Amino acid sequence: MDDSARALTPDVARSVKSDALTDRLLDWRDRLLASPDFQRAAARFPLTRWIARRRAKALFDLVAGFTYSQVLLACVRLGIFDWLLERPRSLGELVLHSGLDEDAATRLLAAAISLGLVERRRDQRFGLGPLGAPMARSRALSAMVEHHAVLYADLADPVALLRGLPPASASTRLSEVWGYAANPEPGGLDDARIAGYSALMSASQSLVADQILDAYPLARHRHLLDVGGGEGGFAISVARRHPHLQVTVFDLPAVAARARERLQREGLGSRVSATGGDFVRDALPPGADIATLVRVVHDHDDEVAQGLLQSVHAALPDGGVLLIGEPMSGTAGAEAMGDAYFGMYLLAMGSGRPRTPERLGAMLAGAGFRRTRLLATSLPLQTRVIAAFK
Repeated sequence: MDDSARALTPDVARSVKSDALTDRLLDWRDRLLASPDFQRAAARFPLTRWIARRRAKALFDLVAGFTYSQVLLACVRLGIFDWLLERPRSLGELVLHSGLDEDAATRLLAAAISLGLVERRRDQRFGLGPLGAPMARSRALSAMVEHHAVLYADLADPVALLRGLPPASASTRLSEVWGYAANPEPGGLDDARIAGYSALMSASQSLVADQILDAYPLARHRHLLDVGGGEGGFAISVARRHPHLQVTVFDLPAVAARARERLQREGLGSRVSATGGDFVRDALPPGADIATLVRVVHDHDDEVAQGLLQSVHAALPDGGVLLIGEPMSGTAGAEAMGDAYFGMYLLAMGSGRPRTPERLGAMLAGAGFRRTRLLATSLPLQTRVIAAFK
């Protein structure tokens, strides 16, 4: 053994000993928390009672989460949020509005109140709660709530879904919605196959557009390329906020055709164009000095995502910028969103995975970008933004 090995040996030994002690402590903790006697004692003891109750509630919320989501879905389908925004209503009015009998309406109101969707008002009336008010007149949120019925069907047997890896080996309802996800020839999809997901993306684009545009100033740029830009929702937000910019949307041919129709309706056809193609196979349109990938990278597996980043790098000039805007794994305070929600959603979809900013940074470096920067957003649970510089 040489001198350097002898010098490292005590440090290695201390590290191994520390790891072993940590493992023993964690094993002891797990056995303690699993003990019914300890659970009863912790729930009675004044100094631990609040912890026991909080954890019991958190665990029950995991068990009951699907029920909560279905209460929300019922309110959306019955139009309760928009209706209550007009003014507080009585139980009798809800019965007439919803077509439910009094017992069912009472049950739904009690459930919605408990979840903060509805709240009691004076004179035995009911109004919007703090979580119900943002749902009112929000086409984006309502569309997402309705869309989740498809996801829940695929998750009815989560073990079967997990054992079906790779998901392309069996069709799921979600993969049918996102027709491009596991399709070897997505460029050949017709309007019937892309209409559903295009409309959903268009409706929900408003949830992220302002956050991305607030995070990065576009004043110094002249031409933006929105790759995978769908029907042009983000491009329209860009064009309205920055009248000096030319904008190009690139998406599958059938999607680009829908984008062109929308852009004409919005009166933006002279400044915003839409080009059809498959970014897995086709070169991206040149000429832009900034490109955006809005909720696109996490929809694709590593090989496709890495190839896409390389294609964007090739399309940009020296000094060009790429913005990636999407929910990311490892977001502080929203860890479950990244790995529990998107991890299972993308599995059912048949393509993609949640990634941390660090993982995306490594992929961007591998694509040739010289540096990256994680930008602050107002709602990181919903959207985080990475700027990559060529």
